[in-house]
Amino acid sequence: MSSTKNIVLVTGANTGIGYETVKALLQSPTSYHILLGSRSVEKGNQAVATLQAELPDAKGTVELLQLDLESDESIAAAYEAIKAKHGHIDTLVNNAGVQLDSDWHIRHLITQRESFTRTFNVNVAGTHILTYTLAPLLLRSASPRLIFISSSLGSFTFAADEAHFPFPPATEPGWPKQVSLELASYRASKSALNMLMVDWKAKLRVDGVKVFAIEPGFLATDIGGLKEIAIANGAGEPSEGGRMVASVVEGGRDGDAGELIMKDGVVGF
Repeated sequence: MSSTKNIVLVTGANTGIGYETVKALLQSPTSYHILLGSRSVEKGNQAVATLQAELPDAKGTVELLQLDLESDESIAAAYEAIKAKHGHIDTLVNNAGVQLDSDWHIRHLITQRESFTRTFNVNVAGTHILTYTLAPLLLRSASPRLIFISSSLGSFTFAADEAHFPFPPATEPGWPKQVSLELASYRASKSALNMLMVDWKAKLRVDGVKVFAIEPGFLATDIGGLKEIAIANGAGEPSEGGRMVASVVEGGRDGDAGELIMKDGVVGF
């Protein structure tokens, strides 16, 4: 059924920007077959059922792909499943990620070291290993795209202005500093993800793969359990990010390939 469709894998797509990306693509006039990546089979199936109920007349189709970026076995199984059923993918949207600073700094559920090691394991190592594993399937596409959902919080250019840090600059000497929101491991992982995008752009240049990093904007997602705080600070709807990512999948930002892009332009690395 999906052999004539443009096949898109969106990781971490049972909620947030990933879910909204799938939803936007299902509403596209282009016929997409979307692999909805989800670590939890239960949550993934629920997301698929909700999408099918909300969009009964969608031209595109969607199916669950169980995928855990912390498991090499899960990544290998996903590769085999896609290869056997579809033979290729046209676009890989690396959306899955975690923000665990809050579990350390606010909730005291994990140590600071755990927040760093697991954040990098998922956001950087897991994303790279998935991309490396699926690269042969991506290169079978006639028009391949590789997308990394990043953040301007990981941009050195953006960070040069301390007003953009998500906590007040230090005004008093001494230690500890009184910060309202600690995001050090998340920000560092997004800087590393931006470097991954540059590395993959270089690797795949001769293969004609269009590679992007996307800053979807300040949106009220559940990442880090800070949705209510985000809303209180003026965050937009996740659907805005989903529509932006979908526009990149559909070729609307091909002129900005190889960059860290945002809604209205390009962010410096």
